[in-house]
Amino acid sequence: MDLGLKGKRALVMGGAKGLGRSIADALAAEGTVLTISGRDVAAMEKAAGELKALGAPAVTVVQADVASGEDMDRLADTAVKAMGGVDILVLNHGGPPVCTASEMKEADLVKWFQNIVVSPIRITMRLMPAMRAQKYGRVIVVGSSGMQHPIPTLALSNTLRASIWAWLKTLAAEVAADGVTMNVLAPGSIRTDRILQTAAVRAEKAGTSVEEEIAKAGREIPAGRVGEPHEYGPMGAFLAGVTGAYITGTMVRVDGGRVRSML
Repeated sequence: MDLGLKGKRALVMGGAKGLGRSIADALAAEGTVLTISGRDVAAMEKAAGELKALGAPAVTVVQADVASGEDMDRLADTAVKAMGGVDILVLNHGGPPVCTASEMKEADLVKWFQNIVVSPIRITMRLMPAMRAQKYGRVIVVGSSGMQHPIPTLALSNTLRASIWAWLKTLAAEVAADGVTMNVLAPGSIRTDRILQTAAVRAEKAGTSVEEEIAKAGREIPAGRVGEPHEYGPMGAFLAGVTGAYITGTMVRVDGGRVRSML
């Protein structure tokens, strides 16, 4: 299937590893020009070489911290200058500390509101006018199944991601007629650093091992296992392509059936 992505220009935040890298890999394989961002320049440079080997015509690396609004402005402007514009924006960032709802601290809410809500909105609104003007744009939020099925140990993430989901749902209706789609791509339990981190917390409390906790998580999923990163990214490429033109304002789950709700 031709997704119509050859020569399209994508900015993938956190594109050197994890779920962002999974989407970047899938876009590279379709011939998409890429800009990836993050804090670890060495990791991004390594990823850039690998993405070119997969098929990306060019990969630009930008060091940027999602905690800084100024970094988000610089990232957007650098990507536009390097690629001539941005057709696809993948909003991705690290997750907040593991905690229950009763353990949440106000300072953490304020700090992570910037990372999870303010900065993604800021960079989107900087790039959105050009997307609307060219009548083509894709905004993909790397979300969480906790947006729909709260995860007990990720209360801070559940709380803040609900805000970005509400914003996306609202803005998607405003820009759809201009050929811009906005969707959440929600993973379930995918074997990334984040999942290993939360498994380590559970293992310490339960006196078990990380792998035992990973296996336990897999048994709670209808697919019978946690997912692998390469199983997540291709759906991002599908949403980014011409194939995703009539899918907007929705949450697409790649979760092995974990969320049982019909909504």
